Amino acid sequence: MDMFLELAPTGILQGLVLGIIALGILIPFRLMNLPDLTGEGAYSLGAIFSCVLLIFGFPPLVSILFGCVAGGLLGVATAILYLRFKVGTLLGGIILSTMVYSINLRLMGKPNMAIFEYKSLFSKNLVLDIAIVALCLISTAAVLLLFLKTEKGLRFRTIGLNSLFGERQSINLNSYTMLGFFISNALCAFSGSLMVQIQGYGDINMGIGIVIHALAALMIGEVILGTQSLQRQLAAPILGALIYQQIQGFALTLGLAPSDLKFLTGSMILSVIVFSGKKNA
Repeated sequence: MDMFLELAPTGILQGLVLGIIALGILIPFRLMNLPDLTGEGAYSLGAIFSCVLLIFGFPPLVSILFGCVAGGLLGVATAILYLRFKVGTLLGGIILSTMVYSINLRLMGKPNMAIFEYKSLFSKNLVLDIAIVALCLISTAAVLLLFLKTEKGLRFRTIGLNSLFGERQSINLNSYTMLGFFISNALCAFSGSLMVQIQGYGDINMGIGIVIHALAALMIGEVILGTQSLQRQLAAPILGALIYQQIQGFALTLGLAPSDLKFLTGSMILSVIVFSGKKNA
């Protein structure tokens, strides 16, 4: 138990970062009904892009902004593959995420890059770091909630609920689809940009499996809070991410090896799917 209490604050910090990705994953998986795995590539691209810009002397906030744009544009590329070339969003996301690995390696010039000596948003004060990430997460959720309640937000939600109806209402499906993929992957890149500044280095293998972790968090939150309102939909991935990360920490205190956590994650996702299926039966 003492070990769990020691890991809990770090788990909260990592859970808040994961919450941003889970919010990004919510958009294609729930609001658009177009499951997308580009987030894995967007997370690493945003992280490495931000890392490289910091080394070139860009301010931390500017490097994060450019990282978000890079990740968002990767999402737009997936949307174009889907809309113009009829490539499924899952397949397109996997292909582009694979291609991003080479791009990241080219950007860094080596498998990993330390940025400890460069200025960042974060310090060694864990409480302050948690407060900064919490502010980023809450602000992101609030802006997303406000947008989804606007006229454009309602049109955006319509394409996920009933694209045929939206088309009959003269809603530009292509534009809103690209917007959704941009926002989703920009959020994943935002999370990656924060993470490199928190940990003080970028690594070529960052982001591997991150979408599955975010999806597990999203599903856990939905089981607890439900999806009956927009507020609950947006709160679910945040709560789920915090709980999921603490479950991971607790599993480590029980003696599980870090390599066992992927099995644990898959088991949780399958359990939630089975539970939801029985509940809806």
